[in-house]
Amino acid sequence: MLPQFGTAVRKKGLNKPAATELGGGAPDKASVDAAWLVLEAANDLGDHAAIEACRRVIDAELNGTAARGSDVELVVGYFR
Repeated sequence: MLPQFGTAVRKKGLNKPAATELGGGAPDKASVDAAWLVLEAANDLGDHAAIEACRRVIDAELNGTAARGSDVELVVGYFR
């Protein structure tokens, strides 16, 4: 079973990473749009690490929090 993300996590308050894990700020619109595209491709390829990174970037945008820098880097550089 896959971990919950999005509104389910927001309601329960489970998605609060430690301050040391956070990037510089909330993800910008381009990285969130890229996260949705990468999530679709990663699902097709069975790339579980990329799926989780995309979910964390999307969650951060939905919650108005900062995404991990490493997650944003993975998403932005996925198709390169």
